[in-house]
Amino acid sequence: MYRLLLIFTLCICPFFAQAQNVLSKLEKEYDHASKNTTEQLNLAPKFATALFFHKFKSRSYQILETSIPIATKQADGKYATILYAVQAMNYRLDNKETESLKSLDMARIYSLKTSSSEAKGYFQYAKGWILIRNNKTPDAVAAYLKAIDYYENSPTTSTLYGRFGNAAKELSTIYSNLNEYQLEEKYSKQFLLLASRQNDPNLIFDAYMRMGYVYEQKYAQNPSDTALRNKAEQYYLQSIATFKKNKEAMLNRSSLSYAAINLANLYTEFNRDRAMQYAQLANSVSLETGDAIHIASSFGILAELALQSKNYDLAKSYFLKASMEIEKSPVRDHNIELSILESLSRISEEQGNYKEALTYYKSYVDKYKSIYDQEKLDITKRLESQFDKERQEQKYIKLQLESDKKAQEIRLINILRAQREQVYNNLKLVEENQRERLKFSELESEKKEQQLRLAKLETKQKNNDISNYKKLLTFKEKINTYYIIFIFIFIVLIVLLLYAYKQRAKSMKQRDELHALAMEKEKQNSKISTLTALLEGQEQERGRLARDLHDGLGGLLSGTKLQLSSLDLHQSENIEDGISKSINQIDGAVEELRRVAHNLMPDLLMKYGLEAAIQEFATRMSNSALDIHTEFINYSNSIPEDKQLILYRIIQELVNNAIKHADTSEIIIQISEEENVLHLTVEDNGKGFDPASLDVRKTAGFHNIESRVQFLKGTMNITSELNIGTSIELQIPIH
Repeated sequence: MYRLLLIFTLCICPFFAQAQNVLSKLEKEYDHASKNTTEQLNLAPKFATALFFHKFKSRSYQILETSIPIATKQADGKYATILYAVQAMNYRLDNKETESLKSLDMARIYSLKTSSSEAKGYFQYAKGWILIRNNKTPDAVAAYLKAIDYYENSPTTSTLYGRFGNAAKELSTIYSNLNEYQLEEKYSKQFLLLASRQNDPNLIFDAYMRMGYVYEQKYAQNPSDTALRNKAEQYYLQSIATFKKNKEAMLNRSSLSYAAINLANLYTEFNRDRAMQYAQLANSVSLETGDAIHIASSFGILAELALQSKNYDLAKSYFLKASMEIEKSPVRDHNIELSILESLSRISEEQGNYKEALTYYKSYVDKYKSIYDQEKLDITKRLESQFDKERQEQKYIKLQLESDKKAQEIRLINILRAQREQVYNNLKLVEENQRERLKFSELESEKKEQQLRLAKLETKQKNNDISNYKKLLTFKEKINTYYIIFIFIFIVLIVLLLYAYKQRAKSMKQRDELHALAMEKEKQNSKISTLTALLEGQEQERGRLARDLHDGLGGLLSGTKLQLSSLDLHQSENIEDGISKSINQIDGAVEELRRVAHNLMPDLLMKYGLEAAIQEFATRMSNSALDIHTEFINYSNSIPEDKQLILYRIIQELVNNAIKHADTSEIIIQISEEENVLHLTVEDNGKGFDPASLDVRKTAGFHNIESRVQFLKGTMNITSELNIGTSIELQIPIH
C-alpha cells in the first residue's frame, strides 16, 4: 500500500515553487537593477521563471518580452540565448508547442553568435528538456551531454554550477527510468558535487533525495545488503537536515513531507518506531501544505503500521482518510483505490463485521469492473491493431516465400556455373601439364651446359687463387710494419688522454664544489627572503595594531580624559552627565580593545579551530553589499594550530585584497582535504586583472601571501579574468 503511494508521489512531486518572500526579493533586485542593463539581463531569466511557477504567467511573459529586445541588441548573443531558452521552456509547460519550438530556434540562432560556453550549454539543456517532454529520449540525452561538455569548458560564474547540476540531474532521472543504474549513480553523484559547489540548499536537497533514491533502488534489487539500505537512509536524513537548516530559503514546503514519506517507507521494513516518527512528520507537514497525494501517502503508511500492531480500528480510519484525500486529487490512481478498498474489506472481516466487509468488497468489485470494462475496450482496440499487424505480417510472409524461391533459383544457377568452371579448370590443368614437361626437358639441357661452364670457371679460379696468395703475402709484410707504427702512436695517445682525463676530473670536482656552494647560498637567500617577508608581515600587523590602538583606543581614552578634566566639582548638576558620557566613552574603548585583540589572535581559532574562525570571519565581514560564503568539504581539523593561524592570516589577506581592489559583491572561501593535502580556494566575482601583468615581488600583499605559502611548503595558483573575477587556489601538505 504505502510503496504504491510512494511511487506515485515520486512521479508528481513538484520541483519548482517559489515562496512569496523569495519572489518579493527577486522583484526588488530586478527593479533596483533597472539602470544597469547587464545586471537586469542577468536577473531576468531567474525572475521570469520564478513568476511563471508562482502562477504569474502573464507577468513572466511580459518580463521576457521586455528583456529579449534589449538582449538582442547586445554585441554578444549570451543573454538572448538564455532568455529565448527560458521562454521556450515556459511555452512548453503552457502546452504552446508551436511557440516553444520558435523560441528554441531563436535561442539556437543566438547561441551561434555568442562565445559564452555557459550560454551554449544552457541552450542544449533547454533543447533536451523539451525533447524529453516530447518523448524523444535518445535526442534529449544527446542534448544534455552536449550541455555538460559546454559547462565543463566554461569559466566559473555565479550560475554555472547550478545550471551544470540541473543537466546532471535530468540525465540521472532519464537513466533511472531506463534502468541504467550505473549511469544513474554517476550523474546523481555529479549532481550532488555541483549542488554543494553552488551552495544552493534547494539543489542540495534535491541531490540528497536523488542519491537516497539511487541506493534504495539498489537495496530493492539486493535486500540482503544492508549497507545499501544504510546509505539510502543516510542521504534521506541529510535531505531532511538540509531542509530544516535552511527553512527560509527552501522553495517548497512540500519537500519536507516528500523526504519524510521516502524515509518512513524505508524504515517500515526494519524500524517501526522511526517509520512511525517520519510518517507522522509527513502527515503533519502535508496537512499544513494541503498536498492531497502526500497526505494520502502518509495515511497509507500509518495504516500499514497500525495493521502490523493489529490495531484494526486505527488502520481503518487511516485508510478512509487516505481514500478521501485521493478523491480530492486531480490525478487518480485506480490501483491505489482498489488496494484501499481491499484492505478495508480485509480489516472488517478480521473484526467479524462481515456486512461491512461485504460492502467494501462490492465497492471493490464495482470499481474493478469499471476499470476492467475500460481495459477491455483498450484491449479490443489493441486486438484490432494487432489484426491489422498480422495481415501485414501475412503479406510479408508471402513476399518472403517468393524471395526464398528466387534465392533457390539463384543457388541452382550458381551450382551449374560452378560445375562449368570446374570442367574448364580441368582442361586448363591438362594443358599446363604438357607445358611443364616441355619446360623440364629444356631445363635438363641447360643443366648440362651449366656443368661444362662450371668446370672451366673452377680451373680459372684456381689460377687466380695462386696469384692472390702471392699478393697477400707481400701485403701482410707491409701491414705488420704499419701495425707496429700504429701501436706506438696508440700508446702515446692513451697516455695523453689519461693525463687530460685527470685534469678534467679535477676541474669538474672543483666546479661541482662551487655549484654546491652556490646552491647552498641560494637556499640561504631563499630562507632569508621568506623569513624577511614573514617579519615584514608581522611588522605590518604590528603597525596596523599600533594604528588601531592610537587612532581608535587612544582617541577614545584621550576624549575621556578631556571629558573628566573639564568637570567642575562646584557644579553638581553637570557632574553626573559628564561622568555618564565618560563611562560611555570607556565602554567604546573596551569594545575597540576587544576588536583589536580579536584581530590579533582570534579566540575561536584557539578554542574551536580554523573552520569556526573562518565562518565567524566571513559573517563579520559580510554586509548588505558583500556576501561571503564558506564551504568545508571532508575537513577534519587535523592541521597544527600554528599552521591554522598562518592559513587564517592568508585568508584574511586574500579577502581584504578582494574587498580593497576587486570591487566584488560575492566571495567564496572553500577548504577541502584530499590525500593529506589541504586545498584552499578563495574566489570573487570582482573586476579581475591580467595575471601576466602581476609582479608578486612588487606587490606587498601577494608577496607576503606567497612567502607564507612557501613557509607551509605549499603551492599557489592565480586565475583571473577581466570583468569575471579572480580565483586563487592553494595546496598545503597537512603533515
